[in-house]
Amino acid sequence: MTSARPLSGVRVLDLSTLLPGPLATLLLAEAGADVVKIERPGRGDEMRTYRPVLGEASANYAVLNRGKRAFAADLKDPAERDRVLALAGEADIVVEQFRPGVTDRLGLGYERVRALNPGVVYCSITGYGQHGPDAGRAGHDLNYLAETGLLGVVVDGAGKPPVPPTVLADIAGGTYPAVMNILLALRQRDATGTGCHLDISMTRNLHLMAYGYFATYQGGDGWPVPGRELLTGGSPRYQVYATSDGRHVAVAALEQKFWERLASLLELPAEYLDERGQESRVIEVIGGLIGARPAEHWRKLFDGEDVCSVVVATFEEAAAAGLVDTDSDHRLVGDGFDVGALPLPVDPALRRPPGALGAPSLDPLPDGRIWPER
Repeated sequence: MTSARPLSGVRVLDLSTLLPGPLATLLLAEAGADVVKIERPGRGDEMRTYRPVLGEASANYAVLNRGKRAFAADLKDPAERDRVLALAGEADIVVEQFRPGVTDRLGLGYERVRALNPGVVYCSITGYGQHGPDAGRAGHDLNYLAETGLLGVVVDGAGKPPVPPTVLADIAGGTYPAVMNILLALRQRDATGTGCHLDISMTRNLHLMAYGYFATYQGGDGWPVPGRELLTGGSPRYQVYATSDGRHVAVAALEQKFWERLASLLELPAEYLDERGQESRVIEVIGGLIGARPAEHWRKLFDGEDVCSVVVATFEEAAAAGLVDTDSDHRLVGDGFDVGALPLPVDPALRRPPGALGAPSLDPLPDGRIWPER
């Protein structure tokens, strides 16, 4: 078993706030990178003020920023800006999340950093990208989902799109593409010696999540009809049904063998086994069958069966079943690196807690440096 993590010795300067950038640099830190996070003096990252509190900051901040070193710096102050610029000059990776043009005005833009550090991988995460008519617009996760069409493909009985269960654009359109492209850019730098500027647009990266709709359109079947497609509520095989006690069952019996076994367990009348052309009626019939029994009945009935159907769990139930990792520690496994689910802050004996925000100056390491010697 090796003791070195994949990104040991890699230096990351994190200028981002809230979720997409900090989650990306957390994943880099978990892989061994040395992450220095710069925050505004006084209040620091806005997420420090969230509730509930865990330690000296919010639980959200603690989860996303543990294992990093946090320093306060007023980027509008030339002297403090120059200290941050010097850090960027020694960094392997810079991650920023300002609107396009802001880092240039501050004197910390890609061209300025590249002049000092040609090998830097400079990652900019924004809602709409660095260029184009929407580049300077403000937005949040729900806006990005709405404008890409994804929010409207699933609707309720009144035709209203639901609020998503989590921030999909921030993570799937921001964090993960950022990390993947940073790692690819580091690989390219190993070969060429030069870095690059990564333009991560959360809105445009959501197109990947809509791959099936684009494929269907290209195949001639048009754009998706809200609530009518196979995976958006149009099929009885992929549906959420209410139980008699106010719980729900998630059915995803897409393949024929799963569908036939589910139909057998439900005692679905034979005339509804082929749902084509009568999808709405079959949804209604199955809804009546599942709605006649409580969730526990269906939990026991489906246990051990290959029907791809489960009771919708609460977080408490998921944790009790071991499906939510509330005490995770990323481990070196054999010769690989196992990055599990996003963990809660771990035992300080195992990993540094999130850094406290000190005075508005960059506190050096004991030897007087910010970055350790390579």
